[in-house]
Amino acid sequence: MSANKGKILWVDDEIELLRPHIRFLIDRGYNVETATNGSDALSMVRENGFDLVFLDEMMAGMGGLETLAGIKDIKPNIPVVMITKNEEESLMEEAIGDKISDYLIKPVKPTQILMACKKFLEGKRIATAAVSKDYIQEFNRLSAMLMGDLNHTEWTELYTRLVGWGLELDAHPDQSLRQMLAEQTKEANLAFGKYIERNYRNWIASEPGTASRPVLSPEILDRYVIPELKKDRSVIFFVVDCLRFDQWLVMEKLLDEYFAITRESYFSILPTATPYSRNAIFSGSFPSDIEHRYPELWEKSEDDESSRNRFEPQFLEKFLERRHIKLVREPKYVKILDAEYGRNIEQNIHTYTQVPLTSIVVNFVDMLAHGRSDSSLLKEIAPDESAYRSLTRSWFVHSSLFGMLKALSAMPHVTVILTTDHGSIRSLRGSKVLGDREASTNLRYKFGRNLKSDSKAAIQVKNPLDFKLPKRGVATNYIVAKEDFYFVYPTDYHRYLNQYRDSFQHGGASMEEMILPVVKLVPKR
Repeated sequence: MSANKGKILWVDDEIELLRPHIRFLIDRGYNVETATNGSDALSMVRENGFDLVFLDEMMAGMGGLETLAGIKDIKPNIPVVMITKNEEESLMEEAIGDKISDYLIKPVKPTQILMACKKFLEGKRIATAAVSKDYIQEFNRLSAMLMGDLNHTEWTELYTRLVGWGLELDAHPDQSLRQMLAEQTKEANLAFGKYIERNYRNWIASEPGTASRPVLSPEILDRYVIPELKKDRSVIFFVVDCLRFDQWLVMEKLLDEYFAITRESYFSILPTATPYSRNAIFSGSFPSDIEHRYPELWEKSEDDESSRNRFEPQFLEKFLERRHIKLVREPKYVKILDAEYGRNIEQNIHTYTQVPLTSIVVNFVDMLAHGRSDSSLLKEIAPDESAYRSLTRSWFVHSSLFGMLKALSAMPHVTVILTTDHGSIRSLRGSKVLGDREASTNLRYKFGRNLKSDSKAAIQVKNPLDFKLPKRGVATNYIVAKEDFYFVYPTDYHRYLNQYRDSFQHGGASMEEMILPVVKLVPKR
């Protein structure tokens, strides 16, 4: 067999005793060279491109640990497997501290050596092949699911599995598999848009807790926050604006060592935009009910983050009054819009645990999504969903949010509830929309008079009250984008079509925007 699986250096002052092992590896396609002392080994590492080193710990002259240090000075990234007779824990810790990749205890068996070679020289190929085989089987199972009449629980399961495969392929990138996953996700969103069109009005017309409907935005406080308040624990309620399910899973891996995590899912209301979905969370009400109770909110404000979400603290207070929840101290509300303010909250997070309920809104992920639309640099850094997840992870690791959560993990009397108001979708297809000059400018949903768009691309909402949306005026109607469409007016059509293509947007009816995580974090300490 040709030696094409990798180049190995085996360093041992009794190398002749290991010839059967070396022949065993050569017969299986590995190129093996040998050295009998540390000095020769360092010269060979310096002059040759080895992929793996087996290193005896006890050698005459330059010992194994000294040789290891020299190898790492020359080639820091080369994997080194230490072979030793010494099973003392202190020696193992010293070797691991010196960055060995693994160790084996003498006498070693040929199968142990082969497994080490496969792990370090073929591990990525073997893992990718296994992932490819598993995903092709999963592709068929998910395709079969899509052929059925799924309920909301099954849609959540399907989407969660698609997201899980997205993260798996991040670790084992294969362009053909990524393309298969993208096409399957697109097919799923086509079916999901039709599912929402058929069922959404029935959901919002039925009572919470009905088996045929999912948990929706106005029920988050009732279902997840209020029960924790009754346990005599401080509750910190985080709402991370515009956080997709896949982005949360990236964050969840980093939090696992600090918290016992219970994860569930819920569906955002439509439109999946902050003025609707987040107000629904803090008020425990649908937008039409908010309009009825607070008509000035919709009459005097523009449809944007800064104006329509000014009243979240008041909404929360009124909600607690309606539920007859009396707290010993007034709840606190914090909105983090910049890094400096976030750091200030992080440094003082312990003070917020002295009250029964603190709500903290974190806006960075939403700012990231919008910033990517306007920045060629961010598009270059995050050209697709995989890179977008990576960018989210990088932010989170260095964020005040992570700092706050780590600090809270050391406070056993605290329970953290974390969720989001909506997700976002990478919008790739434009759809022409007709309407009057006063129609809203949002890309994934619009309201105005006599709005029209292709039914393939949009859910048509002729009567806003059918979707529990603000009426605004007698002739107002809404359109909500499906799949990965975004709305463009005929005026200067091609300019705006190109400007907003491949941007992360929200407001529409897609799995990415609607199926969302809600998690309970209890400190492990």
